Amino acid sequence: MDKLLKLRGFYLFLGLAGGSFGSYLTLLLKDNGLGSGRIGMLMATGTLIAICIQPLWGVISDRYNQARLVLILSVAVPAVLAVFYQSEYFIVLLMVYTVSTIFSSTQAPIADSYAIVAANQAGSTYGSIRMMLSIGAAVGAYAGSQYVSHFSVSTIWLPFLILNSVAVIIAFTLPKQAEENRMMSQSFSKGIKNLLGNKIFLAFLGGSFLVNQTMTAFGTYFVIAFQSVGGSTSHAGIALFIASFTNFPSMLFASKIIRKLGRERTLLLGALIYVLRWGIQFAFPAPAVMIGVQVLHGVSFGLFYIAAVEYVSHITLPEMQATGQSVFNIVFSGFAGILGNLLNGILLDQGGVWLMNLSCMISSAAGALLIFYVVRSSRRNVPRPVASEGASL
Repeated sequence: MDKLLKLRGFYLFLGLAGGSFGSYLTLLLKDNGLGSGRIGMLMATGTLIAICIQPLWGVISDRYNQARLVLILSVAVPAVLAVFYQSEYFIVLLMVYTVSTIFSSTQAPIADSYAIVAANQAGSTYGSIRMMLSIGAAVGAYAGSQYVSHFSVSTIWLPFLILNSVAVIIAFTLPKQAEENRMMSQSFSKGIKNLLGNKIFLAFLGGSFLVNQTMTAFGTYFVIAFQSVGGSTSHAGIALFIASFTNFPSMLFASKIIRKLGRERTLLLGALIYVLRWGIQFAFPAPAVMIGVQVLHGVSFGLFYIAAVEYVSHITLPEMQATGQSVFNIVFSGFAGILGNLLNGILLDQGGVWLMNLSCMISSAAGALLIFYVVRSSRRNVPRPVASEGASL
């Protein structure tokens, strides 16, 4: 129980820090003279380098039994480097974002390795721990909007540093290594080869990629887009609060929905809500609509993400769990983030909010079609774990 409390506290302060800083980073970069296109290039480049480095963290964490150290560094380094976002030089900003992303990219897999094991041992659920991140992000996003409204955006790094420092202190109290950690249980390259031989898994990854690349239009560019249609920074904070807070109930009840509909149908439901969300913003690009539609953010992302993680866990063998989740995370967050940051930045720069929302609606619709293929395939075949030698479903 003590470990659950620590993990919930860690996730809470991680969410507070990320919500108060991440949503307004593009505003800070814009204030430094960067356009949406260059911001997208900066973030895409940093993410690409982080993807290449990510497998190394698994080696350090598991082979050298240093999970806690890696987790602490993943929070502390980006917090300290945030002060350099005040620079007006693109090369400095690129280096800061890249190094920060290299370290922060390992937060989710390491923290989740603690959370999943701790939840199982205590008879709790992963979602009940993970939802603290959403609550923190909701409060942090609103608090960040108030901070930016009353103080200079160039000092937004200060609360980010303070809140992350609390998270680091909590991380120091966690065990050196999460029990039953199965990461790197087999060759990373061999695991990828086996998984990519599964056509249904590929369709799932393709659908996840197309759906989640639209999230950069929200996570990276929402504040800029909101201001471009006449919204204020303070009201943007309200929208971000709603978006993050609605993750709480969707993640809390996702397991019940999955038990009723199944993993694949829950994935499809989440994807279709993405389409609805972007369709509404495309048809009505107004501040009031952009605030109200954020109710659909928590429902769409919460259902899709929880169902996706459980789907990957279900179709992969125990010794391939870490590899399956790593491949999913690289595609869902990594490659989707690269394309989304580049594409949506250019679209916002060249065609405005209207064109970006249209692109997101089309992309999420294409992703929903691939997920529909997964649903149809699951009806014809009973899903079984991917075999070690690369058998498909």
